[in-house]
Amino acid sequence: MKTLKKNIFQLCCVVLFFCCNAIQNQSANKTKRPPNIIFIFADDLGYGDLGCFGARDIKTPNIDRMAKEGITFTSFYSASSVSSPSRAGFLTGRLPQRMGVNGVFFPQSFTGMPSEEVTIAELLKSKGYKTGIIGKWHLGHRPQFLPLQQGFDEYYGIPYSNDMHNVVYMDGNDIVEHHIDQAEMTKRFHEKSLSFVTRHRDDPFFLFLSHAMPHVPLYVSEQFKGSSKRGLYGDVIQEMDWGVGAIIDTLDKLNLLENTLIIFTSDNGPWSVMEDHGGSSGGLRQGKFYTFEGGMRVPTVALWKGTIPEGLVNNDLASQMDWFPTFAALADIALPKDRAIDGVDISKVLFGKGKRAKDSYLFFSGEQLMGYRKGQWKVKMPFAGFERQRWKQGEPAHDTLLFDLEKDPGEKNNLYSTNKKLARTLIEEMNKEYAAMGELPPSLIVRNPADEGHYEYLKNKHKK
Repeated sequence: MKTLKKNIFQLCCVVLFFCCNAIQNQSANKTKRPPNIIFIFADDLGYGDLGCFGARDIKTPNIDRMAKEGITFTSFYSASSVSSPSRAGFLTGRLPQRMGVNGVFFPQSFTGMPSEEVTIAELLKSKGYKTGIIGKWHLGHRPQFLPLQQGFDEYYGIPYSNDMHNVVYMDGNDIVEHHIDQAEMTKRFHEKSLSFVTRHRDDPFFLFLSHAMPHVPLYVSEQFKGSSKRGLYGDVIQEMDWGVGAIIDTLDKLNLLENTLIIFTSDNGPWSVMEDHGGSSGGLRQGKFYTFEGGMRVPTVALWKGTIPEGLVNNDLASQMDWFPTFAALADIALPKDRAIDGVDISKVLFGKGKRAKDSYLFFSGEQLMGYRKGQWKVKMPFAGFERQRWKQGEPAHDTLLFDLEKDPGEKNNLYSTNKKLARTLIEEMNKEYAAMGELPPSLIVRNPADEGHYEYLKNKHKK
């Protein structure tokens, strides 16, 4: 009997030993698991449209929480002042001019972001990530350009902006809904995002939540109508903020919050010509379509509980293209060596342990080089002017401009006449960086005009 009890005791000890080892191994594996990444892109959100960036007529408590418990970037640039190039720049870490994506794609486009580009989704998949995009794509709708062919495992959303022809819901490569209630779109995208996170909680995942709003036309669900002090535009932002809160709460319930990097930002500045249906640049000059700060500087916050120190504020420049090498570094993935990567790893900035390795930035409008920033200084090249149209704000002609962005982020005080030597030095450095890019491809053709000669014929015929 004593022998039997002794054997049972020894067996229990062995089982306990292996159980402890298994728990330790699971814990070790958990710590080695690369972080989940959720990247939330607003469309045409202005620098002054969030509470943490000064808005007083729009309440954004969840995004403000990200800023309070994480890091705020006050000088963060989009890759472009319009949609398609900004998305291409983020996904590849490369200036969109390197791939000929200099304009916005349309439902009439036969082109898209070139399939030979390496996206962050493709890079992360090589490390076992589950990858998904929910929302607006806007990088080409032909089969070879769609998300599933660009590294994403899942795609649900609209192929273009919500004001373009054929606003349809796609699931993967298939159209699943032709008639869309845009008032429910923001809520739908958040529900799909929560489903993605929940289904892939046991794997590292990358979710690109690419909102269609607050791009016009504006729509909001009944729950948020009249909820803000800035009309329909503010209501839209407050619904988006609610969705951010739902994502944070879901991560918390799944015990994923401490292993998930969440970023909230915008693709470019506000479409200010849309008046009260456009956003606020928060005192910055101009908005969408322009390379002034209002068109390129976007509100950006990031949260990674327990890893990013609370309340960090970074005033140095950074860009959407920096996320590509940063995500790669966080997942311990080598960058492609067969192409130039314009972004730089800003993980040290995120952790409050260093500065961005590069303090310069090239500003492009389409394929045209328009300006350059070096540290606190920004130089802009002469501009012929633009007369206001229904789709774009006007801007008077100007000669070379020089701004001290540290003292004058609104670009109101042109210092060129008293600092010509500095301006010339900056222009020389700008041209040197531009020349180092080498020969760039021609702009992709986004659409051709329709031939309406038959209507002209009838019009002229009936004039006689």
